[in-house]
Amino acid sequence: MKKAWWKEAIVYQIYPRSFKDSNGDGIGDLQGIISKLDYIKSLGIDVIWLNPIYSSPNDDMGYDISDYSNIMHEFGTMEDFDALLKGLHERDIKLIMDLVVNHSSDEHKWFVESRKSRDNYYRDYYHWWPAEKGKPAPRWSFFDKDGDAWKYDETTNAYYLHYFSVKQPDLNWENPKLRKEIYDMMHFWFKKGIDGFRMDVITFISKDTSFPPIPGKYKGKMWDYFYGNGPHLHEYLQEMNREVLSQYDCLTVAEGPGTSIENVHDLVDEDRHELQMSYHFDHTYMGFLPRKMITEASKNLIEFKKIFSRWDAAFDEKGWGTVYLGNHDQPRMVTRWGNDSEEWRELSSKMLTTFILSMKGTPYYYMGDEIGMTNIKFDNIEDYRDLETIGWHGLVKREGGNLVEFIESHKITGRDNGRTPMQWNDATNSGFTTGNSWLKINPNYTMVNVDAAEKNEDSCLYYFRKMVQLRKENHVLVYGKYTLLNEDNPQVYAYTRELDNKKFLVLLNFSPNDATAETGIDISNAKPMICNYSNRTMGNQLRPYEAVIYKLYV
Repeated sequence: MKKAWWKEAIVYQIYPRSFKDSNGDGIGDLQGIISKLDYIKSLGIDVIWLNPIYSSPNDDMGYDISDYSNIMHEFGTMEDFDALLKGLHERDIKLIMDLVVNHSSDEHKWFVESRKSRDNYYRDYYHWWPAEKGKPAPRWSFFDKDGDAWKYDETTNAYYLHYFSVKQPDLNWENPKLRKEIYDMMHFWFKKGIDGFRMDVITFISKDTSFPPIPGKYKGKMWDYFYGNGPHLHEYLQEMNREVLSQYDCLTVAEGPGTSIENVHDLVDEDRHELQMSYHFDHTYMGFLPRKMITEASKNLIEFKKIFSRWDAAFDEKGWGTVYLGNHDQPRMVTRWGNDSEEWRELSSKMLTTFILSMKGTPYYYMGDEIGMTNIKFDNIEDYRDLETIGWHGLVKREGGNLVEFIESHKITGRDNGRTPMQWNDATNSGFTTGNSWLKINPNYTMVNVDAAEKNEDSCLYYFRKMVQLRKENHVLVYGKYTLLNEDNPQVYAYTRELDNKKFLVLLNFSPNDATAETGIDISNAKPMICNYSNRTMGNQLRPYEAVIYKLYV
């Protein structure tokens, strides 16, 4: 397998709004990140992925961009950005930014002009449908209060398309002038020195502009598979690669809704000249009903293993994958996949860290997970700031649905659970801000915080650093062949990684009970490389949430 720096890199995601506030306005900012660069360096990670920091009215927390070449005033200035980039590079850490080009803000000058008249220069930068033709075929909007992706605009007697919020009109990639504007913007950031892009819902950019009815085969798939397979998607990405990406030594990763093991190679194979990696949602949707209503199947380990094994096999010969359990759009990993009770929080968090950093594929690790942060589990809809949860709550209410059941589900699945501010210490507001935080801080910050973790060598934080080091020192954990073992065990995830006559065995107990790993491998002479308990007894018995990696002698 061809080696590359972006395959070996460990990516650490920072949600700027919630990382560190430097000026007391309750919103995290670039100077706040700068103040924590030494902490970031201490983690051992290689790349920072920064959520959008561009100018935005913040309808969707920065994913509605009004100026792609300026910094959101809440976050600071371009000088602050330059200082951040310089500070990261001085510490040998790369920076990738969010590229949000399926849609813009309705306050972007392109859209302001576009809606003025049907013959405006910018009219075709967006998707418009003249009302005299009647309303177009339905399209689902993920954030609209009625779920309707067509918004009537009386100024020009037409509808515009918005897959997300009504304030996030979809850009018209069918227009070559629009594409050139986007490529010029990407060059602007690359020339500043950034190291790549994470591309927000990039699979949605191509549309059939005749807007026919949705084919029946896509019903029940939450629209993703239809939206993610537009007629010119790969043509546009190959053009992007030719015009921009191929000119830089950069990392590119698609947020890939609608991708599957059958079509992902069209996106990421080297000979396609498009992108390097994509991340899917198969495990995140596991056990979910529409509107992220959760069921008991959400922690079915056998299904979880099947999903990850299936995706690993997809890249056996070509392409490259990603591994993640949390991000700004997901709940906290220890709540979703582990056990956030006081008894098991740290052990299960370490176990999940072991998983992410011992699988093949570039790992993406979310800020705060290294100290075992948990879901805040809001009781009231008034505490939420996320458009998704608020919008769906409104739909359930209008339909006369069960609002108590909805809130209980979103205590586990809601996106704001992953967006609560970083917990730095046990002082007021967890050391995140001296003001009023934009989103409530998890009350457990007095116990779960960076300062406390730094003082405890048995903490999740120390374990994360050890696991990072283990991966870096052993390329078998990066490039090695993955083989699933004991696949029908409902408690244990066991697998080997093998490369160049080196073989590691990974044993993970995903349950709060003792478990037995039936691997068929004799480990009597194996060497334990890491374990999340302070002592390790040789054998195939695992304690609750135990994680251990053995080096086997072959």
